[in-house]
Amino acid sequence: MTDWPTYRGETGATGRTADRAEQGVAPTCEISSQDTTTLEPSGEHSPTTRPARGRVERLRQKLSERDFAVLRSLHKLRLLTGAQIARLHVAGGSRATQARRTRALLQRLSELNVVVRLGQRVGGVRAGSAGFIYGLSGYGQAVLEVDGPTGKKRRRVWETSPPHQRHVLAVSELFVQLVEADRDGRVDLLEFQPEPTCWRRFPGAAGGVVTLKPDAALRLGVRAVELSVFIEVDMGTESTPTLTKKCQSYIAYWRSGIEQQAHDVFPVVLWLAEATRRADQLSEVIRRLPHETQALFRVALLSETIHLLSAEGGEQ
Repeated sequence: MTDWPTYRGETGATGRTADRAEQGVAPTCEISSQDTTTLEPSGEHSPTTRPARGRVERLRQKLSERDFAVLRSLHKLRLLTGAQIARLHVAGGSRATQARRTRALLQRLSELNVVVRLGQRVGGVRAGSAGFIYGLSGYGQAVLEVDGPTGKKRRRVWETSPPHQRHVLAVSELFVQLVEADRDGRVDLLEFQPEPTCWRRFPGAAGGVVTLKPDAALRLGVRAVELSVFIEVDMGTESTPTLTKKCQSYIAYWRSGIEQQAHDVFPVVLWLAEATRRADQLSEVIRRLPHETQALFRVALLSETIHLLSAEGGEQ
């Protein structure tokens, strides 16, 4: 495996997120003031109404630091399973103890109406709340004083289509695994930007503004180096021309020099696939790109992501 083109100098990163994790607090990452979910509302409040300030303040007084941490994670990542919430925010104790604490945590947040439990479960999971999917409700948005799914102050509960749900949860799973790798000392998770915080705008060839839309952008400290990555989670639904067009958008952004001027480096674009066959298809798309641009891209399986990004994976 060749060196990543985004290593640069010493990170200067210190400390781990383990202490924060024990308190139920995820690593500090940028939180978007918008949400890119384009879904149909199931309707907790009307599009123009807002929860009463008095009730919102009473809700805040009932929430613990761990509760707020869960809400912030849901705002940042949009959707999390009960099991993912447990891994992020319910550290310590036996598996049975963690499961009991997670059930109590999510039951309380549901009863307070600050989270919404979607109707679907993650396939194969039947134990308690672990298999349910959770999102931030209108009251949860109000408690955090953040915008709703449309980028406006609209308090709605949103259901998702299964394909979109799988994609969002795959990005959430990557974040959870990175937090766990940080706790274990394999990496320093310096920054994780989800959509749309990670999007980049740059001048297009025709004079208009182009928006590049990675699924996430992250910075990791790996031993004495810093690694910058744009993440593309591929669920096998896009055609070859669509994949090629997305790669060409990254190439155009690279050639603009905007990222390099701002950060001294252009992040590697890491395509993550669920299956080997799809990874091979992505690799073939990259091989057909201009030779001088192929080094911008890497392909890996979702199951191998953390190993690839860690010091062990980077040295192979």
